Amino acid sequence: MTLATATPRSRKRSEPKGTDRKQTDYGAWFLVLPALIPILVLSVGPLLYGISLAFTDSQAGRTEPTAWIGTLNFQDLLHDTLFWDSFRIGLLWAIGVSVPQFLLALGLALLLNQNLRFRWLARALAIVPWAMPEVVVGIMWRLVYNPDAGILNETIRNLGLGEGRDWLTGLATALPAVIVVGIWAGMPQTTVALLAGLQNTPHELHEAAALDGAGAWRRFRTVTWPALKPVALAITALNFIWNFNSFALVYVLTNGGPGGRTRLPMLFAYEEAFRYGQFGYAAAMGCVMVAVISVMLALYLVGRLKGGDEQ
Repeated sequence: MTLATATPRSRKRSEPKGTDRKQTDYGAWFLVLPALIPILVLSVGPLLYGISLAFTDSQAGRTEPTAWIGTLNFQDLLHDTLFWDSFRIGLLWAIGVSVPQFLLALGLALLLNQNLRFRWLARALAIVPWAMPEVVVGIMWRLVYNPDAGILNETIRNLGLGEGRDWLTGLATALPAVIVVGIWAGMPQTTVALLAGLQNTPHELHEAAALDGAGAWRRFRTVTWPALKPVALAITALNFIWNFNSFALVYVLTNGGPGGRTRLPMLFAYEEAFRYGQFGYAAAMGCVMVAVISVMLALYLVGRLKGGDEQ
């Protein structure tokens, strides 16, 4: 009886009072503020300003004050075929980079997860493109694709396969050439994420499947992939969003050319804002892209929540 009656009393004594709870909440907010203020100032603030700018006729070099025009920019955007062409190119670019990027990174991660000689060196070399700025990557690949002295055309000539071509200015080759660079530049981060997921898979499961007579493909399908699936979905969704928002790499390689064949939505918005001075119209483009990315994130989160409920 003594223990039974003492337990509720001890619980009542340990419960914090209302003022203590408030002090704890204030202390938690005080600790979060140093990280929250830069996000509000550098991310949320510019985002809200850009959204408000989309409903104005803001232009460069105007002497008249900026006026509120409602949804006129969005109405013009609906009938802008150039923007929707860039949107289509952006989707082709994002899919063309993200899918091969994931498949190649998965194969590389499976290889680097094996007990190979000099595995540490291979892992270090695999992340080299990740450590390079996009501008440097773009300049390097422009040299590779150079029609006169580039290593790619030189190799084609030495092998007797032809005279080569100007890869970045050809209407049929510009987008595929840029996609190859995007795959090469983004594959390391995907490889690292998948390799971390592979290393978290219990080795005992593979041993048990092997003892049951399961081959390599069956072990991958029944053991490796179920454990790797959450990481694979997360990194693929993030890669798609990053690639859709890509700017610097394509800007350095082709600047959206030739003839707009590699003009991604970000490049189109950049040109409208800083080449033609249409800040309000460019902000409307940015709002559309933010809405599309938000829908992508919502679909991904819904899929994750459904997957978690099923498990």
